[in-house]
Amino acid sequence: MIRKLLERFAKLLVVWVVLAAGVGYAFPQALVPLKPYTDWLFGFTMFGIGCLLSEKDFIPILEKPRLVFLGTAAQFVIMPVLAFCIIKFLGLGPALAVGLILAAAVPDAMAAGVMSYLAEADVAFSVALTTATTLISPVVTPALTYFLGRQYISIQFWPMMQSIMIMVILPLLLGLWVQHRFHAFTTRIKPVFPALSALFIAFICGLVVALNRNALGKVTGLVFVAVISLNVLGLIFGYLAGKAFRFDLAQRRTLAINVGMQNAGMGAVLAIKHISAEAAIPNALFATWCIVSAAVLAGIWSAKKTAAPGKEK
Repeated sequence: MIRKLLERFAKLLVVWVVLAAGVGYAFPQALVPLKPYTDWLFGFTMFGIGCLLSEKDFIPILEKPRLVFLGTAAQFVIMPVLAFCIIKFLGLGPALAVGLILAAAVPDAMAAGVMSYLAEADVAFSVALTTATTLISPVVTPALTYFLGRQYISIQFWPMMQSIMIMVILPLLLGLWVQHRFHAFTTRIKPVFPALSALFIAFICGLVVALNRNALGKVTGLVFVAVISLNVLGLIFGYLAGKAFRFDLAQRRTLAINVGMQNAGMGAVLAIKHISAEAAIPNALFATWCIVSAAVLAGIWSAKKTAAPGKEK
């Protein structure tokens, strides 16, 4: 009974994010005190994800390195290029521009695996992609943010890299060790981690709203257009990249979802810590919207029969 409740709680992430945003706007002082603890909140989220992974999740990386390499390259090329073009086309202000770049430069979201499952795509490939992009994010994310965002705001590469190592990689590795060392125990409490991750991501998004309460009235519809465009175009170009790489249908669906879904919670924390609270706005919006769009897409795709791997070209 408790397991089912926790699983249902985690699946309602969008609901909790919206509610937390409402609390952040109506009662900002209820969430603002969480600001010094955002690193810890996100770190625990990554620890929980590490506890959900196992050695077998790394097998696809070793067995199909070409697929993972191409998928990872697509992730870190398509999204930053799209963000750069959208910023130039819409003329976003400096803070929001860097925030959108950061949303595009972070690794794909762990929730992509769930969406791949719902879309009848290649879940193992999705987990492998997310693991690979996350492991190289300490270098790639601050590098992309620096090269694309420094024309708008001064970006510090090394402090951002250090933050990613501390709040992403170390908790993830610790979670992997705990899962390996205490496998029986982590298996029993497995549903707890996604539920807590959903709660913490909601808190982070609510905090972004609370910190920007006075500035939100000045945010134009261009920000929403930018975020939605980045997500939708990411889904489209991710799928087209898979087709260009001659991936089978399930793998193309997976690549589309993984490219279009970003770990925007991580982007929000990095923005708050290293740039500004305003720069976190695109990340908070993206964290909510990308789940909605991926869920809709997964629903459409799940209604169609997925070709067996390697059958459809």
